[in-house]
Amino acid sequence: MAIVLVRVDERLLHGQVILGWGHELRPDRYVLVDDDLAASDWEQEFYRLAVSGEAEVVFSTVDGARARLDEWRDDPARTILLVRDIPSVRRLARDAALAGLEVNLGGLHHGTGRRKVLPYLFLGESDLDDLRAIAASGVEVSARDLPDTARVPLASLVEE
Repeated sequence: MAIVLVRVDERLLHGQVILGWGHELRPDRYVLVDDDLAASDWEQEFYRLAVSGEAEVVFSTVDGARARLDEWRDDPARTILLVRDIPSVRRLARDAALAGLEVNLGGLHHGTGRRKVLPYLFLGESDLDDLRAIAASGVEVSARDLPDTARVPLASLVEE
């Protein structure tokens, strides 16, 4: 399994991901899954500038990423999937497409209808419903901002 991380983070690719997760997991590929970003060449160039070295940066819509999940799972290239929001992950996980993987909740910030669950994680009821559905499809869901911090399982997030 070459998908080494599926992370939900509104900022997608940034310092915590590159320096924290990237240093720990040594990815060969970052896949940024976001329908709007996949259509914006100038924004894509901005994100490419954040990655130095040999790592490939791929931009995909949710549907495009779903179509390539098996390819990325089978490819020896170590892949980090970065998704901007929980509804997009739910679409990605439809029909158990992410079964057997873990979804890491990273930076999701304050917004209308969201409440603080962790210092870096704000969730609303619809987010929790989506996360329960993702977990029911065979995906482990947990929150962790950096690789050296403790995982917070979904059950603990729901209790808050």
